[in-house]
Amino acid sequence: MFYTRKGDKGTTKTFGCDQRISKSSVIAEALGSLDEINSFLGFCKVKVRPARNAFSTADAGGKEKLLIGKLEVGQIVHDIQKNLFIIQAELAGASMSIDEEKIKEVEAIINSIEKELPPIKTFFISGGTELAALFDIARTISRKAERRVVEVKEEGKVSVKESTLAYLNRLSSLLYALARLANHKAGITEKSPDYK
Repeated sequence: MFYTRKGDKGTTKTFGCDQRISKSSVIAEALGSLDEINSFLGFCKVKVRPARNAFSTADAGGKEKLLIGKLEVGQIVHDIQKNLFIIQAELAGASMSIDEEKIKEVEAIINSIEKELPPIKTFFISGGTELAALFDIARTISRKAERRVVEVKEEGKVSVKESTLAYLNRLSSLLYALARLANHKAGITEKSPDYK
């Protein structure tokens, strides 16, 4: 069934909890924000496939793959989505969380991208390629989700591990790196604000 009518009065239930909580609670808001970034990343993943101008190489069989080093960008995004489900489960009360290895994996991808880009000396105005703009939107949604999860931790009703916060902090950096790389691979020069 697609509906149960149980939330009609503005409440919801989390994992392993018999008590219903308000859909406006900080936990519900954080879960919704994580769902929002996960859904938007699904859109980014779909847009990565035709972005041959941004990331492309052919494998031994001549099939195009979108790569950063040896990693396929679509798979990177898919793995992020899976990790966001782990974070949602943690916030909902399940006994699972992001481990340090997942943080190291994200850092390794960021480091690999950074080697290909000119150094950051200023802020950049979002835009360039469609894919870069989408990754930039994803970065801002990710930051919002991170703020909501921090709020849950500060409230103290649910335990949120430090590794979860670290992963979310790295995630926005990874999405920023992907946005910059998409423009760089397409030969788009990033524009800085002139503050005039």
